[in-house]
Amino acid sequence: MNIGLACLLGYFFGSLPFAVIVSRIFGLADPRSFGSGNPGATNVLRSGNKWAALLTLLGDAGKGWLAIFVATKVGAGETAIAATGLAAFLGHVFPVTLGFKGGKGVATALGVLLGFSLVLGGWVAAVWVLVAMVTRYSSLAALAAAASAPFIAMLSHEQIEIVLAVAVMSVVLVYRHRLNIQKLRAGTESRLGEKRVSQPPENSSDN
Repeated sequence: MNIGLACLLGYFFGSLPFAVIVSRIFGLADPRSFGSGNPGATNVLRSGNKWAALLTLLGDAGKGWLAIFVATKVGAGETAIAATGLAAFLGHVFPVTLGFKGGKGVATALGVLLGFSLVLGGWVAAVWVLVAMVTRYSSLAALAAAASAPFIAMLSHEQIEIVLAVAVMSVVLVYRHRLNIQKLRAGTESRLGEKRVSQPPENSSDN
């Protein structure tokens, strides 16, 4: 598999908007119309439907993992696999299906990391869970996981192509959470489980 085909494959999987699809199936409001306005699992959770949020999380993570799985099965090399994962992540963040205005990519990034390596994905997920449990801030958990991911990749002895792809995803994730960083510093960031359906989008950041 060449790099161009790998990128197309990854982007195709990544651009599937599970937050919107699941919300329609459950008869919920479009996640882009309330809360942070972000088409991700955390914002779907603000609708009050935990099952919809869980399915969105699984779908967003699953598409990242599936892209890597398919690339691996067709015999892609390390560079093509790394490109597939990065493209899947960028497909979620900048999906053509939603006018290039997608989610922040946390769940999809996790799926990609699990596709790269269960050890890598597992440790990064553990960082997210620990910070989320202690603080109840999804954004802070995402920032902590993003910051730790490249170092975990290096400590896990991943190939340099994988480490570079992880580093790029981490930088994009931190950048996409820049508004959350401001809110965290101001003490106005929303916590996990808060319902904000009646409020207009704030252009904030979740998953």
